[in-house]
Amino acid sequence: MAVPKYTTIFRKFLVSYLIILIIPSIAGYVSYRTSISVTQSISIENSVTQLQRSQEILERRMVEVEGFTRQLALNPDLNKLMNEQKNGDEINVYGIWSMVKQVTPFSQTNDFLQNYFIYLSNYDVIFTQGSAYFRPEHYYQNFHYTDLSLDEWKDEVLGRTHSSEMMPLRSFMSNKKQSSVVTYMQSLPLDSFSGSSPATVVVMIDEEHISNLLAGLEDRYGGWAHISDAQGNTIGLRGITEAAARQLSTSTELDQTKRSQFYHDDLVITIQSDTSGWTYRAGVPRQVLMENANQIKHMTWMVTGIALVLGLLAGLLLSYRNSAPINRLLGVMKEHFGKDGLAERNEYDFLQGNISKMITSNRQLELELERQLPLVRDGFLKRLLAGEFRTLEEIAAAAAQADVNLAGGEGHVGILRINGYSGMDSIDILNELSAARLIMKQALSETEESLLMTDLGSDRLVMIWLEQKEQTSGADFRKRLNEALAGLARTAYSEYKVSLSAAFGECFQTLMDVSHSYEQAGQTLEYTELSGMQSILWFSDSGRETATYYYPLDMEQRLISTIRAGEPEEAKRIVSAVMDKNSDQHQLSPEMKQQLVGELKGTLLKLLDQKALIQSELLHTLKNQIIGIQAADMLLDIQQEINGIIEALCGIINSKKNNAHIQIAGDIKRFIAESYNDSELTLYRIAEKVERPEKYISQLFKEVTDINVSDYLEMVRIERAAALLRTEGCTVDEIASRVGYNSSHSFRRAFKRVMGVAPSSYRQSIHI
Repeated sequence: MAVPKYTTIFRKFLVSYLIILIIPSIAGYVSYRTSISVTQSISIENSVTQLQRSQEILERRMVEVEGFTRQLALNPDLNKLMNEQKNGDEINVYGIWSMVKQVTPFSQTNDFLQNYFIYLSNYDVIFTQGSAYFRPEHYYQNFHYTDLSLDEWKDEVLGRTHSSEMMPLRSFMSNKKQSSVVTYMQSLPLDSFSGSSPATVVVMIDEEHISNLLAGLEDRYGGWAHISDAQGNTIGLRGITEAAARQLSTSTELDQTKRSQFYHDDLVITIQSDTSGWTYRAGVPRQVLMENANQIKHMTWMVTGIALVLGLLAGLLLSYRNSAPINRLLGVMKEHFGKDGLAERNEYDFLQGNISKMITSNRQLELELERQLPLVRDGFLKRLLAGEFRTLEEIAAAAAQADVNLAGGEGHVGILRINGYSGMDSIDILNELSAARLIMKQALSETEESLLMTDLGSDRLVMIWLEQKEQTSGADFRKRLNEALAGLARTAYSEYKVSLSAAFGECFQTLMDVSHSYEQAGQTLEYTELSGMQSILWFSDSGRETATYYYPLDMEQRLISTIRAGEPEEAKRIVSAVMDKNSDQHQLSPEMKQQLVGELKGTLLKLLDQKALIQSELLHTLKNQIIGIQAADMLLDIQQEINGIIEALCGIINSKKNNAHIQIAGDIKRFIAESYNDSELTLYRIAEKVERPEKYISQLFKEVTDINVSDYLEMVRIERAAALLRTEGCTVDEIASRVGYNSSHSFRRAFKRVMGVAPSSYRQSIHI
């Protein structure tokens, strides 16, 4: 019966494995979220650090610009020029050109000082690095703000006092090249506060120089940066328009007090300078900021996905592998006990209940068998005494079933009679006899452990005394029996006033002769009754003489049963025993000899009525051979003829038996060839198919083929697998399933055990 792939038990196993799989997945998810959070924090911190570094560089450059004006304020030549009085049109040209040479090197040390001028109000002169303009109009023509006229420029820049004043970003023309500049203005001397000042230093800082300090944020993150003064005027910007920067500064969605926050798709970082009051703001796109985090996310999801898929596959495999045996057991239970109980209980309760019931029933059966064992043992002994067994193997099997030890195989059969109770049938007498028999049994058991006993009527016990050939001789064994029984008789009489008589038959050489020894013991006991003797008597000492032949009915039945069983040696031994008895102990007259031979011929003719013999071609020949036995011949010659006939009869019977066995073995082979791909094929199902017991077909198949059924099934499966491996159409796992294996692992082990190599190696060797 095929096990369904998806069952309730399978689902329960699968759910358990999935729960186990989900627990580490949850832990992995928590770890993943922590990693994302840490990575995000690190990215934000790096962005803040980058903006702070740009702030530090810019403010350091501005400090250098301020330091430049302070150096000019301390320059004696410049102070001299500032304090000189203009005399008419005379100008201190030499002093001015000397100052030009002195201030020129400053532009080489700081790119913020590449465009600056110094205005001397007393001479109305502007000089820069390398040039001097004796009229401001001339300077204005080359360098001017696009939104300031000459008069406005003179008024706002040259005509006012400035103290480290910054002019916001404005459009500026420098030698007909337009740019945007931030202007730093400082009046000299430094303590000039009102009115006009003797000199003014003006530094035009190109917006590009400021933006270059913010390039790291744009180049690294693809973001933007904006610098504004305390009034919100733009000082520098990069990657963003001024309008967008102003809109961002005034947006209500942005908390101006937070250092870092997400605004739309950007991380906005805001730093307020404590020295200049400027506001530094940078924006980093969320996607770029989370690049490392996204890598972790993608890697985590990929690993998690692969782990979940592999875990699910492993869960499916293990669920099926673990549920399949339970399902098979459940199927067997349903077949034997029905489906009652499954409606209200689950499968485990159903199995537990039925297995508990089986264990309880088995225990009850064991107790009942133990209780019946004495009866079984007594029945076995009575069958053995009656000669109902046909072979020694049948005796051994029945003895094992009755838990009887028949070690030795030789001994004597004796009958013990309690004298004085013959013909007494009252209840009191029967009870007294039962008690006496029980006492005798107990005493005999203590005397001889290997003694087997059974009741014979109300006043008799049958005893089977077994002896070991290697331990004692026949005479010693007989002497020991006489002493034991004599002691028992004395004890019985002295303590219970009971007298005993015992009779023994001749020694039996095999267990098949037990019945013969028992018959002799019975004859000897009859002799003691007729002679009035009340003692221990042996058959050989009874002195009974008879002119009749010896061929008792039980001996004939044993001979017939032995030949029917196909045991020629045992049958010939029985014939030999009959001939020996009639030649050694009987003086047969010609008439008795003729009757004996006639009886033996009749026994053999009875066997010809067997079905196996009727269909034989030798029937007519054997019949003529039996009829042709002459009573006038010597007993030895007659015995040899009979032995030949026995050989022929047993040969025919065994041949028919072997043919039947071969046919059953062939049926088993054909069934295996048809059903080898069924993973549920077992010895039980094969036995059902051929309608024979499991143990019977196992032994029969082994005898016929010299191989076990399980080994033959494995051989058929592996041969078919080898044929499939010689093709390229199937994988090893598919082949394992097609030839009847539940798992590829068990298939690989079986294939290597039979073929000596693994399936993959076998396939490679075929295609080399």
